[in-house]
Amino acid sequence: MKTNDVILQTVTKVTVFIIILFSLRLFFSGHYTPGGGFIGGLMTAGALVLLLLAFDLKTVANILPIDYKIVTAIGLLFAIGTAAGALLFNVPFLTHAFDYFTLPVIGKTSLHTAVLFDTGVYLVVVGVTMTIIQTIGVSD
Repeated sequence: MKTNDVILQTVTKVTVFIIILFSLRLFFSGHYTPGGGFIGGLMTAGALVLLLLAFDLKTVANILPIDYKIVTAIGLLFAIGTAAGALLFNVPFLTHAFDYFTLPVIGKTSLHTAVLFDTGVYLVVVGVTMTIIQTIGVSD
């Protein structure tokens, strides 16, 4: 861990939280306004890169012991599964469905199968970006 970057590390802890919250907001607003899985995933990856800049690779790996290749694989399964799921209902590939539901706290809202597809895109973007960044950052 870098010992002389106390200000950067302290600011990063707060900033990463704010960036991830904003990326989630962009992710969920992506069906009605600009945003979605791709930009939400890039912002989350940006927050994780900020952590890597403030701390070192080993410290971040101890805090977040995530294999980003597995995250990428899970994201691909989500994206391909929801895209191909339309074929099970004899509709064209990538056809999504939605309906309106009344949820306890939120009230009446629409739920889309496209959210599952965007979740896959989100996970693929985070997984691939972080795999590339960590591969570049490894110094043995």
